[in-house]
Amino acid sequence: MGLVLHPSRDVSAVVEIIDRWAARHGKALIVRAEDRHRVPASVEPVPAAELATRSDALISIGGDGTMLGALRCAVRAPKPVLGVHLGRLGFLVEVEPPDLPPALDRLAAHDYTVESHACLACDVCGDDVVAFNDVALVRHPGSGFVTVTLAVDGQRYGYYRCDALVVSTPTGSTAYSYAAGGPLISPAAQAVVVTPSAPMAGISRSVVLAPEETLHLELRPGTAPVAVEMDGLVIRDAAVEGEVLIRYVPNAGQVVRLDPRRHQERNQIKLSLLDLPLLPEQLRELLPDELREQLSRRELSPPR
Repeated sequence: MGLVLHPSRDVSAVVEIIDRWAARHGKALIVRAEDRHRVPASVEPVPAAELATRSDALISIGGDGTMLGALRCAVRAPKPVLGVHLGRLGFLVEVEPPDLPPALDRLAAHDYTVESHACLACDVCGDDVVAFNDVALVRHPGSGFVTVTLAVDGQRYGYYRCDALVVSTPTGSTAYSYAAGGPLISPAAQAVVVTPSAPMAGISRSVVLAPEETLHLELRPGTAPVAVEMDGLVIRDAAVEGEVLIRYVPNAGQVVRLDPRRHQERNQIKLSLLDLPLLPEQLRELLPDELREQLSRRELSPPR
């Protein structure tokens, strides 16, 4: 099993749970070589490019961002990815640290369902990248607007003049695209959503496209310097010319689901909370005492 770690959070307690479980069940653990100092000596470091190919399954320890990174690293050899929640909101991750040992038992026994995820395969100014949530063209603050044309299968649709332009998968429709006013797309659907954030001219509404259609975005003369983000990571900074080609790739990632219905219900609640004008600590005060105590226990470090 390959471990994918949150880049900065302390994951040692969760890794120890997995390491003890692996020792009891005769399972080998591997991790990217750059993370060798963050895991016990029993976990074998391997080159990052080999993590997915040498694993039967991946365990992502962090939030949705870590989960997206695990999916990207396995995009050429998709493997089941189990998400352990150490983030804040988390729409992709399912397992809380206290529930990890029985989840690992089910993972080893193949007692789970696979939730298939599409990705966006992109040519960004000649560089090939993939995104499971979204690709965004974002203006530098104080420097004008993103000005870009949209063509679909070679036919020009029109242009955008906005703060940012977000192209998302159904999975990503709950992220940046949703914050920009885009629609929620069922994860069972196959579609690509193009949503402008704070549009000033041109196309001002979301466009939903079929998965077979290829998008061509081209920066127009006079655009502000643009950062190109892939799943929130900047891959091109301060571009003022160039193009982005995007195509939809189905079944590019496999997410482990132990209780799909319960996970869906939790996500519906999380989406509802996003629209409430209350801080997390304010929401906590609205809970009954018993639920507050349960939440506090879950936020403690996992048992050693």
